[in-house]
Amino acid sequence: MTATESAARFGFFTLEVLRTRRFGHSFLRVTFGGESLAGFRSGGFDQSLSLFLPPEHREHTELPSTAEDTWFAEWRGMAEEERPVMRSYTVREQRRTAEGADEVDIDFVLHGDASPASRWAGRAVTGRRIMAIGPAVAENKSVRFQPPAGTDAVLMYADETALPAAAAILDRLPAGTRVKAWFEVPHEEDRIALAGPADADVTWIVREKGAGRERTEQVVQRVRESELPAAEAPYAWIAGEAGTIRAVRRHLVQERSVDRRAVRFTGYWRLGASEEQLLAEAYAGKAASEDPASEL
Repeated sequence: MTATESAARFGFFTLEVLRTRRFGHSFLRVTFGGESLAGFRSGGFDQSLSLFLPPEHREHTELPSTAEDTWFAEWRGMAEEERPVMRSYTVREQRRTAEGADEVDIDFVLHGDASPASRWAGRAVTGRRIMAIGPAVAENKSVRFQPPAGTDAVLMYADETALPAAAAILDRLPAGTRVKAWFEVPHEEDRIALAGPADADVTWIVREKGAGRERTEQVVQRVRESELPAAEAPYAWIAGEAGTIRAVRRHLVQERSVDRRAVRFTGYWRLGASEEQLLAEAYAGKAASEDPASEL
């Protein structure tokens, strides 16, 4: 694929907040609209895109360039206090209304002002505009859920940061697909209702106090105690805190004999590292499982 062909798969979009809805203890759904969404093409499942969130003193996002060859350097060259924060998020749903308008839902995890995304989402009001870089074609590398032909069962683990992606996957799996899932959340009220036609057996892990190794051990133990669906060719999709998903992957491959080539794992965050560190590592090619949503 040439650089031009790769770039043509992604584009910049202006997203305007239409409405918000709080659900569970920790989640907020922001519904975006905007004329540019007519060119947005979600591939479904865990389709991701990169949002550019304005600094606190700005209502809307402004970028110095959206040109293919210059946007990144010009964005990085902005003064820190003026530079929009870039964060990768999952498209929870894309739809066209009866009136012909395009809408996109994105679910945010709220934890006060502990992160720029949570801070922005908690203050999002109708009319606020941000920018995003996302897919212009449905078949793109930002859809990471790619089970191979012959898959006869799906295994899933997600913490709260990856739960919107997991829920979007469950929405789209064909009827009868056997799924064993473990979803870790910080509060009992975050055990949200999940729809979809798949035959899904979901184990909720309400996180106990503690972090790091203790948290990871709790998750792996719950997975270890579970019975997996009988399958010849299972496919595993695991996403969340980087250390935890590595441990879950190790368990599935070494103790459950899941083919390592059939395990897709993505670190959405890493304990002890800032989101800026992860982004810098991803663009430097040092964190292949934590790549940005865009190929640009």
